Amino acid sequence: MTNAQPPARDLLDDKVNRVFAGKVVRKDLVRKVKVGANVPVFVLEYLLGKYCASSDEMAIQMGMQVVNDTLAENYIRPDESTKAQSKVKEAGKHTFIDKVKVRLVDSQYWAEVTNFGHRNIHIPDHYVRNFDRLLTGGIWAQIDMRFEYDEEGKGKYPFWIDKLTPIQLATFDLEEYRRLRGEFTTEEWIDLLLRSMGYEPSAMEPRLKLLFLLRLIPLCERNYNMVELGPRGTGKSFAVQELSPYAALLTGPTTVANLFGHMNGKVKGMVSIWDVVGFDEVADLQKMPKEVITTMKTYCESGQFQRGAESFAGDASIAMFGNTQQPIDVMVQTGHLFAPMPDAIRDDMAFIDRLHCYLPGWEIPKMRNEYFTDHYGFVIDYLAEALKDLRKVNYTELCDTHFGMGTHLNARDRKAVRRTVSGLVKIIHPDGVPSKEDMEDLLKLAIECRRRVKEQLKKMGSFEYSQTSFSYSDNETGEEHFVGVPEQGGQDLIAAEPMAPGSIYATSVTGDGTIGLYRLEVSLSSGNGKLKPAGGISGPMKESIQRAFAFLQANKGAFSISQEADRYDFNVEAIDLLGNKVGAEVGVAFFVAAFSAIRRAPARVGMLVIGDMSIQGNIKAAKSLVEPLQVAMDNGARCALIPAENKRSFLEVNTDVIDKIDPIFYNDVKTATFKALEMN
Repeated sequence: MTNAQPPARDLLDDKVNRVFAGKVVRKDLVRKVKVGANVPVFVLEYLLGKYCASSDEMAIQMGMQVVNDTLAENYIRPDESTKAQSKVKEAGKHTFIDKVKVRLVDSQYWAEVTNFGHRNIHIPDHYVRNFDRLLTGGIWAQIDMRFEYDEEGKGKYPFWIDKLTPIQLATFDLEEYRRLRGEFTTEEWIDLLLRSMGYEPSAMEPRLKLLFLLRLIPLCERNYNMVELGPRGTGKSFAVQELSPYAALLTGPTTVANLFGHMNGKVKGMVSIWDVVGFDEVADLQKMPKEVITTMKTYCESGQFQRGAESFAGDASIAMFGNTQQPIDVMVQTGHLFAPMPDAIRDDMAFIDRLHCYLPGWEIPKMRNEYFTDHYGFVIDYLAEALKDLRKVNYTELCDTHFGMGTHLNARDRKAVRRTVSGLVKIIHPDGVPSKEDMEDLLKLAIECRRRVKEQLKKMGSFEYSQTSFSYSDNETGEEHFVGVPEQGGQDLIAAEPMAPGSIYATSVTGDGTIGLYRLEVSLSSGNGKLKPAGGISGPMKESIQRAFAFLQANKGAFSISQEADRYDFNVEAIDLLGNKVGAEVGVAFFVAAFSAIRRAPARVGMLVIGDMSIQGNIKAAKSLVEPLQVAMDNGARCALIPAENKRSFLEVNTDVIDKIDPIFYNDVKTATFKALEMN
């Protein structure tokens, strides 16, 4: 049988083999072995790094044979537990690769070796003291086991662990890692990291590359709280489950004792033992006790938690992963992006506010063969050690060198943004010296990920979270830049092409700064001049539309529309584009839409109408222009119809917004209508 040709090496392969000799592995080899062995990636790469860390194809093939032989001889399949036990009994001793957990029963430690299939194996106490992860979740290790008749147990517990070697690097030099980073450009380093994770970056856009790297932040940043929701099959929990022996992934409800330890403090909880505690399929946490969320809420804020009379601390990051059930555009328009979460989390705004980052999982493609790399990347255990050591480093103040944050970011927002920036710098610039341009890219992504959290809180209806126009400013030029969220601000909610007559975009701002963005659609049907609002129109919006309609009927002669106003009924519908159910006052927009429908004249392209009117046609100025025009810009508006009374407040609007949105001022309804429809 002819061996398949090895993948062609590129310049990055040559460079990484030269600079990080002995610390890299060809990732297609991992997949080949992974198919036949259900062990974590870091276990496979431990073996491949030991036997296949070479650029010579012959040496790689020989090493592959050793790895396969080692797995065949030493890795226990779950259905071969009895055979493995027999092998130890007949030979007297044997070496295995398996996962080991330890529990304390009365005064004695007992080891459970998962695939070996035995729960009562003797283990020396010093291993438990040295590797406390044995007590929570367990670790993968190379195990030297012997068989010996147990006098005290009368032969019931005959298996003894003589030697236990955790599968991880013996030593790691962080300074060398940071120094060698300087041999690579930023683009090369990002590609190397992605290949180390098993992905092929050559076909990825820069933004997608950064989204993949965001998944690594909980591994290198202490007490980092992240959520990723997206479609199935995008590898959301892969980084926590496969890329580090220091992370634990829970797949169902848990208890306070398991997460935070027992009341007496003698048994540590997961947050004190692991670097990351991940929750997969968060929707399944529906039955998790409320006190778990309550305790976690305190922990996510400060890293502190109370057990009995004592206060304890942990530095584990919290990562939550779940599946979205609807397309993102539907979720944005009909609800909020935390809808897939269990009730205990979804309804707890204080808990959600403690999340530093919402990673948009819907932007990650479903994993197909072309997304997996055949090139060289770090042995995962080497990368895992680098990320673990980087947890000791703090880069949270680094962004202040070049940039300041906008006024809408409160203390918790700034903390979240700084933590995300710090994590990304550790991953991409472990030496701590990113260029100003690189830092700006990371800062924008960090602000976006935090704003996504804040936007959902605003949708949930609380005035506390109404300030979401997140921005940063350049310390040198003083120029301010606003950062939007693509699913809300880049989806062309305001169309870039002409709309049908009778359609108008309208906005309104409440006293607490909450913005409503609507598309009003007015159509005419045979009747006798009645207003017929759709069922979703109520409250202040319904009242403002009724006032505008009353003015239209009272002044139909002045506008030369008497015949149409008497012969047709006016059907009006309001589509809530942001889905936050704001009671918008949109009288002027309705009047323009009704006149547009009568005259069959479309409105200006990309136009937003601001302002309300009294029953006598007097114009009511908007409470503020800053927020409505920011939302308008984020959503593709080109111009805005603005009450003349708001001219002075237009000076408060950021220059970025002014550059993109042309203001059209009006003093009365007639001027507004004719300017909106570009009529003489």
